[in-house]
Amino acid sequence: MDDGVDASDTPAEVDATFRTLRRVAVGYFVVFLLAVAAFPVLSLTLDWWSRSRLVGGMSPGFLVAAFGLYVFFTVLGVAAASLSSAVEHRMLGTRADDDPFGDAVADASFDDGRVGGDPFAGPHPTDTFRLDDGPGPGGRA
Repeated sequence: MDDGVDASDTPAEVDATFRTLRRVAVGYFVVFLLAVAAFPVLSLTLDWWSRSRLVGGMSPGFLVAAFGLYVFFTVLGVAAASLSSAVEHRMLGTRADDDPFGDAVADASFDDGRVGGDPFAGPHPTDTFRLDDGPGPGGRA
């Protein structure tokens, strides 16, 4: 099925993106797990966590469980989703239209009629150029 997008993602790019996104996911899962594990640890180690009273007679542990964890999980989820989207956008989906060098290379024409080419391949044997062709000291402007 052709969706009109000419993606140029190589298997190596996809694999590198997968590994990066896996590291992001594992990192955010560790933060999630530490937050969930901290709640019972605080209840067992700090007496004031469950015995003191704050707003409306609620303990700090109850307030965190009732409200704080939802705020924390929402912020964590939004942060993980935005980072994952940014990583995927930067590492995948480069189309020929998005490539800053793609149009210049594809539209370049040489004196012998060749079009395009690899910008990193070096000069073609039929290309002629001199060091004094450009502007600058000793060059023609």
